[in-house]
Amino acid sequence: MGWKNGDVVDSNICIICILSLKLPVSCVSTANGYVPGSCNCEIEITKTKMDSSLQYICGSIAAAVTGAVATAAFYIATRPPPKLKRNFDLNSQSEELPGPDHVRISHLTPKAPHVSYLFEDAQTLHECMIRGARVSGNGPCLGWREIGSDEYQWVHYKEVLERAKNFGAGLLHKKLKPGSFVGIYSLNNVECVLTEYACYGRSMSIVPIYDTLGPKAFTLVVNEAEISAVICDKETKTMALINDKNEMPTLKLIVQIEPISDIAKKKAEEFDVDLISYKEMESLGKANPVNLIPPKPENLATICYTSGTTGSPKGVMLTHKSIVANVSAVMLQLGETAPGSSDTMLSFLPLAHMFERCCQIGLYMTGGKVGFFQGDIRKLNEDFRTLRPTVIPCVPRLLNRMYDKIQEEANSSKIKKMLINMAIESKKAELEKDIIRNNSVWDWTVLKPIQDKLGGRLRLIVVGSAPIAGHILTFLRSALGCVIVVGYGQTECVAPCTLTTPGDISVDNVGPPIPCCKVKLVDVPDMNYFASEGKGEVCVQGLTVFQGYLKDTEKTESTVDKDGWLHTGDIGMWLPNGALAIVDRKKHIFKLQQGEYVAPEKVENIYLRNSYVSQVFVHGDSLKSCVVGVIVPEIEAVLQWCKEQEITGEWNHICQNKVVKEHILEELIALGRKSGLKSFEQVKDIYLHPRLFTIEDGLLTPTLKTKRLECRKNFKPQIDAMYSHLV
Repeated sequence: MGWKNGDVVDSNICIICILSLKLPVSCVSTANGYVPGSCNCEIEITKTKMDSSLQYICGSIAAAVTGAVATAAFYIATRPPPKLKRNFDLNSQSEELPGPDHVRISHLTPKAPHVSYLFEDAQTLHECMIRGARVSGNGPCLGWREIGSDEYQWVHYKEVLERAKNFGAGLLHKKLKPGSFVGIYSLNNVECVLTEYACYGRSMSIVPIYDTLGPKAFTLVVNEAEISAVICDKETKTMALINDKNEMPTLKLIVQIEPISDIAKKKAEEFDVDLISYKEMESLGKANPVNLIPPKPENLATICYTSGTTGSPKGVMLTHKSIVANVSAVMLQLGETAPGSSDTMLSFLPLAHMFERCCQIGLYMTGGKVGFFQGDIRKLNEDFRTLRPTVIPCVPRLLNRMYDKIQEEANSSKIKKMLINMAIESKKAELEKDIIRNNSVWDWTVLKPIQDKLGGRLRLIVVGSAPIAGHILTFLRSALGCVIVVGYGQTECVAPCTLTTPGDISVDNVGPPIPCCKVKLVDVPDMNYFASEGKGEVCVQGLTVFQGYLKDTEKTESTVDKDGWLHTGDIGMWLPNGALAIVDRKKHIFKLQQGEYVAPEKVENIYLRNSYVSQVFVHGDSLKSCVVGVIVPEIEAVLQWCKEQEITGEWNHICQNKVVKEHILEELIALGRKSGLKSFEQVKDIYLHPRLFTIEDGLLTPTLKTKRLECRKNFKPQIDAMYSHLV
């Protein structure tokens, strides 16, 4: 409407409009009353000029704040919001079993056996989809958006089962057999899930391949798993596979989701590859029906290749039983907040990641629906607003960006900053009383724009893949008004082996063991961690532990001991309430010249809490007495500081500025000292890198973890230069 300071609104303006900042506060006349729900400002407002509006500012702010507090107090007093029901006491979150190893289990775990499934009729992934069709009453299952469309289209459960059945019959007609490995090389979409459940229904195993894995790793995966058929979404991927066909002798069949061009058909004939479109494969199976060959719980469901933070990816073998046990245990731990038939999930994390797939299985098992993003992460906000999901799996990187954007917006106005701080403090007070909601007066006004960016209906976020800073977690729990739980685990134990309890608002832990596994800590003498003191390497045993690495007995035996305990390489500590905290990392440690051990990921996770840091890589070796770091600065925060210091220039030049570097280094040292880092763990020098680490430049894995070996090679000149000055 073009309002600006100095304009006076002569109308009955409600508190909703003031607090949601639709109008500048200095534009609002205090002559009229502020009555929630009676505003006609959207319909007809006149404005007149006034010589000075300063006299109105204080009165307007006071009226807004007073109105908000009064309304909130009245609402809470007359209609107390319901409290979240917990499964167990937060002061006693796990149970220690008798014996010298201090093994812990969930209070929800039956004495024998561990939780292996939640529903009698859903003991394999094939059965999970069938159950979803039944409990949903053939409700919508898989959704997608056409480019340019403002709504989702849906495939219902029975159609999913029918199309999967046809596609599976088509694979059999193409001479694949039960037990075959089928590769999926695609962004998340409907066809990926159809392929997955087509394979399950024929007792085949899927091998999802990260979209950004790279040609060398892709060839390794196809050859090691002896994959004979791959499903691709785009012709560019198909052509890349065909061109490398000579290096992948087992590959015989490619099914392309996009329409196939004449050029691709000719190329496929030249390399003796059977190339067929996805629709043709479905039609082929429909014309040649074959009875289903359902898997047993003990059958292999997937080979899930790790993203390879060090060395080549490893093929993790997971059975239907392991995956169903993990998903069922998580659902049990989530209690009343677990997904159900009325829930909608937005799928945007890679389907090659077990975290994403397990979340989807939880929806299918209970009859919920899953909508896929458009494939462009830059348009994710559009997908959120269109689909309006109730449940999402998420990684800290996305939440960190969300937090930064909110803070950037809040810092643009003192009034906005004040109101958001007041709203967050009010919501934090409710969290401490077990009240989690998005319908308070603060939600209706100040926080609604934040919630609407994610669709406005979120009630559950499951966070995994990496640590998340405590202040960000608390802020988002308050701002979004939904349950946010944090899981810890790895592909080798399907997904999480521990999960925070809904309603636990602490930020220093990853929760107790989920009820399908046991967790214990093992001594790491070199790092001065001992199980008798409640500290040590995290080890996991139970149904959720993988069957081993494909064709790699040596690595399997070095990861899983003779008693079936998976050694994670992470250092944990039991908290007094029985929850687990991850405090260090055994893997990737290096010994300095003076004999001290440093775990770089521990240092990096601390430095990442600083507002000036976007990404960080810490390096050291046994020939040096200290560690150094490569820092990718947070552009907005650094530019703001530079503006205050009257430092100007292009971004590349700012990153080379000694004053800027010294300021960030001082900030990191202070944060590290406050967080308990020892002197030898602190970086002694840093290099400011002007560009983000990316998957494309080989510095990040597809799950956005730092590839340490590649970073070390890439930044060798800068690392050598830093050490030359430190001698």
